[in-house]
Amino acid sequence: MEVVAEEKKPRDEFSVASVSELSAPASSSSSSLVVARFISDNGFAELRFERGSEPGEKIQLDLRNAQLFTLSPVQSVCMVEAPESNKERTYSRGITIQFRNEEESRAFHCAFEQWKKEVIVQGLHLPNGSVSTSKSKFDSKIEASSAKMYFHYYGQLLHQQNMLQDYVRTGSYYAAVIENRTDFAGCVVVDVGAGSGILSLFAAQAGAKHVYAVEASEMAEYARKLIAGNPALAQRITVVKGKVEEIELPEKADILISEPMGTLLVNERMLESYVIARDRFLVPNGKMFPGVGRINVAPFTDEYLYIEVANKALFWQQQNYYGVNLTPLHGSAFQGYFSQPVVDAFDPRILVAPAVSHVINFSSVKEEELYEIDIPLKFTSSIGARIHGLACWFDVLFHGSSVQRWLTTAPGAPTTHWYQLRCVLSQPLYVMPGQEMTGQLRMVAHTAQSYTLYLTLSTKMWGPGAEQGGILQTSSGKLDLKEPYYRMSQPQVYPVAQDQQPNQLLQTQDIPIHTQDEDGSDFIQQPSQHSGAELSSL
Repeated sequence: MEVVAEEKKPRDEFSVASVSELSAPASSSSSSLVVARFISDNGFAELRFERGSEPGEKIQLDLRNAQLFTLSPVQSVCMVEAPESNKERTYSRGITIQFRNEEESRAFHCAFEQWKKEVIVQGLHLPNGSVSTSKSKFDSKIEASSAKMYFHYYGQLLHQQNMLQDYVRTGSYYAAVIENRTDFAGCVVVDVGAGSGILSLFAAQAGAKHVYAVEASEMAEYARKLIAGNPALAQRITVVKGKVEEIELPEKADILISEPMGTLLVNERMLESYVIARDRFLVPNGKMFPGVGRINVAPFTDEYLYIEVANKALFWQQQNYYGVNLTPLHGSAFQGYFSQPVVDAFDPRILVAPAVSHVINFSSVKEEELYEIDIPLKFTSSIGARIHGLACWFDVLFHGSSVQRWLTTAPGAPTTHWYQLRCVLSQPLYVMPGQEMTGQLRMVAHTAQSYTLYLTLSTKMWGPGAEQGGILQTSSGKLDLKEPYYRMSQPQVYPVAQDQQPNQLLQTQDIPIHTQDEDGSDFIQQPSQHSGAELSSL
């Protein structure tokens, strides 16, 4: 295992001539040497002054709120900011520091700035498992109410059971780990968002040297209990309660394992935490399980679904609802229902063109690149039909040294708890066989741990002279991935069109997708139709 050299810590102890409170009379200043220490203890960084003649007396200052100002070459004042009550900066306390010489004053100022930067801003040198009290990256981009609901949800065993009983999901993870024992044996593993701790236990079964199970919700306590109930594995697993953006670990990881996928892969924005964990804890060239994600999209036709969504707004067409005319709100209600992505399982025969894929390499993607995702759309219809919107699903790849395994949520594959997702357009489009469709799916992250989806789809001229033609029809929609319509129905049986072969579009998963890695070599191949299928090469 590669050992990463630690950066040199700044100097943490000084002897100064005297210290005194600004509010105290001059006679109260200490007359003997004072020891000044910078200390990081239990996640708090502070500056302590201890008088040599009175070892029991201490002055303690929280470095998060402290500022150091120079009064003279050998005298400074350390001011502590008051809690934020208004926009104006105020100070609640001041300590005058008298140095023995200018050199000591400069060294103290330098150490003060280093400690504030390294301990407070970057969160370095905090004890294992402790949480930085400064505002984390997670807190700065996610609204508190959303985070509270999120961690409450995943802190309940019934929701963990729902995920554990998704045997496609859990079985794929188990197979990916156990089939690649050589990747885990003797290695340090970090489980990001460990939940019940099941993936940590899988890693330990595969021979991991040590596993750090990081979980921010109250599920961490259940994970400790579950792991303790498996004593043969428990001695190699440590549960760390906290966010990966805030906690510290005593060593780097050779492998990260996580289940960060939400609906449409990116919902809940946990992929960003997975990437942050990579940057903070993974050794160079370390492995990530999974290491690649792919969003697949294809146009679909489904008259039943379109009518179902549109009819929801019929309520608002009543002109005499207890004497009230509801029709002024019909238009808003109609658009509101079409702003909900539909989550359910559907028959893949409703797809009218092969899927387009957008690949995300978890090993190299930057966190900021997940804030806004643009997927250009270009399809050629295989049949004549009304296009009611865009169908979406995702796959992830476990790129093990021994076996490469896909976990897919594709239509026609065994159903998972993610199901599939469809963006329904309020204005359908009409296409003929061979007609081209273009557009864009733009996904913009928001503070409620989800994304706003902007979908535009257009049809181009077809037939003789089409190469000189332009756009014929355009339809667009704005949808909130945070507020889906959970339809959860089983796939309906649809009649096969006369010009469509029975399993013509079941082959969408077999379309080769060529993606280049940083070296320019082929990075990814399309999985087979079946979930968990092995790839002979990557």
